[in-house]
Amino acid sequence: MDRKVSLIAALAGTFLAACGSGDINIDPQTNVVDSNNTVNNGGGSSADDACASYVANGQTVQGAADGNGNCTYGASFVGPKNNLTVDLLLPKLDNGGAHIFTSSLFVGETYRTNADLQAAGISEGGDGPTLTIEAGTTLAFQTNKDFMIINRGSQILANGTSDEPITITSVSDLNGTVGPEDVQQWGGIVINGFGVSNKCSYVGTRGDAGFSLDPANPECHIEAEGSAGDDESQYGGDNDDDDSGILRYVVVKHTGAEVGNGDELNGISFGGVGRGTVVENLQVYSTFDDGVEFFGGSVDVTNLVAVYARDDSIDIDEGYDGAITNALVIQNETDGNHCIEADGLGSYSSLDQATKDDFIARGLNSRPTISNLTCIVSANINGTHDPGAGWRFREGIWPTVNDSLVIASFGPNDTTDADDNYCLRIDNAETQAAAEAGDLQLNSVIFSCAEAEKGNAFPGGDTERSFAEGAGNQFATVADGSCVNPTPATDADLQLLDGVQPVFSIAHASSFVDGAAPLASTTPTAGTYLGALESGGSDWTSPWAFGISADNTGQPLWIESVPANCP
Repeated sequence: MDRKVSLIAALAGTFLAACGSGDINIDPQTNVVDSNNTVNNGGGSSADDACASYVANGQTVQGAADGNGNCTYGASFVGPKNNLTVDLLLPKLDNGGAHIFTSSLFVGETYRTNADLQAAGISEGGDGPTLTIEAGTTLAFQTNKDFMIINRGSQILANGTSDEPITITSVSDLNGTVGPEDVQQWGGIVINGFGVSNKCSYVGTRGDAGFSLDPANPECHIEAEGSAGDDESQYGGDNDDDDSGILRYVVVKHTGAEVGNGDELNGISFGGVGRGTVVENLQVYSTFDDGVEFFGGSVDVTNLVAVYARDDSIDIDEGYDGAITNALVIQNETDGNHCIEADGLGSYSSLDQATKDDFIARGLNSRPTISNLTCIVSANINGTHDPGAGWRFREGIWPTVNDSLVIASFGPNDTTDADDNYCLRIDNAETQAAAEAGDLQLNSVIFSCAEAEKGNAFPGGDTERSFAEGAGNQFATVADGSCVNPTPATDADLQLLDGVQPVFSIAHASSFVDGAAPLASTTPTAGTYLGALESGGSDWTSPWAFGISADNTGQPLWIESVPANCP
């Protein structure tokens, strides 16, 4: 548990203990507003004044203070079928208090047809209500059926700072009843926008004048993660510049619970989120499913931290073409699937070849640009979902990855299968052909894995490794079943990372691979180092990110202690 919520844990313990006696009012106060704007008190108190409130239908609806600095909001404040339809401010509470939600927090209404959107006056982000969260604020959800949705047209303005990040977590985390790596304490966050998804029909080429939804089939309302019944929401459109708000210095923890439709939610799901949205300094920590997933859209992300995602840390699909710049991924020592799993075309297996070719020709496939990524991968075999691995590109994706590191050699790989803990995997003929044609680019990447590749044969005769090496990238030598610690403290042959928390990249000019300087072809395309963080440089994760530095963590990183069977 981090320092900022340690006081909350003590307060929440008192609060939850009192719940058993029936003394706590978990529903908000309702105050009736007269026509002369005076307020008739309907049961509130001066302590409640610190809690968030809004006016609807002539009534002020307000959260209830619990006497310990927290504010609690029941289903009559916001919840399924009681979506927030007006602007709301969640202020920072004194003494580390938290905003506790006993139901889901859905911002704005969702719409299944263009006619319904038009009737509601919703066409882009900002037309609907806005949820504003002050720097230093903590939100907590009580049950594992609760989650957040920011619907199309609505916005979230979560503008934290490095010293005062915004934390969104579970009540169990506040109460100190979960371990650092526990998951499924609540659902997660779903943000929906009007950006492009290749599950919809378009005319023209993406990015060109005249590109739009197909007039013959203009409806684009894709069911989002968790969408069912009272929890339904949709995303999609043709506006890659759409603006869903701001996520700046935001930490999301202990997500992945199965919600009403059977989905196990990601830390954050971005559905058709446009590049007008600001996402900077974002962390997902201990997620059961993916850390972050992008379903189409064009939102850019700068300074991303994903720690202990049990499935894929970064997942891409449906035509996402944004940029991810500076990303640190750390898997659990014995759990986690891919650092990146990235698909080009949604519903790929149901598309005929002519449709696939047409979508790619018109720029509707995923084309992300990822720069300065550090992946610290667990070479596990018995993870929650699938074995630990590096990057998997498939289904017509055209990614560009620059100046990055993939390291799975902190621990020994599994030897029962020769290609389950691969560093690099490229599937499907369209994706492999894109690699050989130069449309899938890996530039200045160093890999350190005992299993370098999946071993797929490309149409032109390459495999993943020969393609990557032909493009100037480099694979360190790691014997099968062994591990090579990539820090100068333990190994003279492989020196890529440094620090008490070994996540900081050594300058490329001072690095070693197989006992020698890295290949000149791996020289950074920008800057002086590969990966997310520079040794001796500015640490953009400090102090806000949880679980990295010793003064803001629930446990040390497993890579801080060299395994007994490693050099």
